[in-house]
Parts: sequence; structure tokens; C-alpha cells
Amino acid sequence: MRKTERHYVTGANSLWHIYKTVPFWKVMKNFIVIQLARYTPFLPMKNWLYKTFLRMKIGKQTSFALMVMPDVMFPEKITVGRNSVIGYNTTILAHEYLIEEYRIGEVIIGDRVLIGANTTILPGVTIGDGAIVSAATLVHKDVPAGAFVGGNPMKVIYTAQQMAERQKKS
Repeated sequence: MRKTERHYVTGANSLWHIYKTVPFWKVMKNFIVIQLARYTPFLPMKNWLYKTFLRMKIGKQTSFALMVMPDVMFPEKITVGRNSVIGYNTTILAHEYLIEEYRIGEVIIGDRVLIGANTTILPGVTIGDGAIVSAATLVHKDVPAGAFVGGNPMKVIYTAQQMAERQKKS
């Protein structure tokens, strides 16, 4: 199970309780900053926007491709290590609103991680150093360091050890 805090609600579904969860003006500010960053081709500017206004933790030389969508409500719960690449149109969620509960969880992406395009990362997930996530993957559980994963549901394609053995043979 992913590492999330669970908050139960009564009455209407949890999304109707959104502004009891997070202030409206925080969501508005985050939305504007994210939209600016999604379209700018300047990598240092994106990282500066994310760090300064969204309080995301981002390592040096990390690259966010065009159209990446960090969590609009809890971006401060996202950490990305050094020299990682987050692919085009990837969504990184730190929250999920369900019918009778909402969940919040940290997303930790390690150093030298490659996330393929159109990937969705769910809250409470850790992606280990040196991991590779194939395009269009739903990351619903932790990814071991050095692993190559992909698919929906996500599966380990190669472990770090298997990848090292393949490289020795070639």
C-alpha cells in the first residue's frame, strides 16, 4: 500500500470538502504558477518557479519537460532529486479525492531518474535513484532503485541487477 494519510468525510463526496482541505487562494496561486511553468521552455525558470512559489524540493540539473503537471493542491509534498528527467505531460499527484475519504502522500523521486512521457505518479510513492519509468506508466507503488518499470498496471521489467548483467553481455 502507498504511504498516504487518510482523511474520512461524511455527507457529500470528499471533493466537495476541498476548501476545508486546502485554501482557495493557495490553489489559485499554484494553478497560475503551474500553467506558466508548463509552457515555458526555460528549464532553470521552471525549477525556480516550482521551488520559489510551490515549495517543491528539486535537485540541481533536474529537467521538467513541457506540460508536466505537478499536484496543484499539495506541490510542497513533491521531491525530485538531482539530474532527473520528468517527461512530457507527466502528472505527479500528492493527493487523491475519493467518495468517502481523501488521501495525501509525499512523492519522492530520486537522483538520475528518468520518467517517460504521459506517466501518472500517484501519492505516497517513492521512485528510487537511477530508476527508469517507461512512457504512459501508472506509478501506483514504489519503484526500486535502478529498476526499469512500465505499464498499467506498472510492472518491473528489469531490476538493477538484471540491467547490469545485460550491460555486461553487450
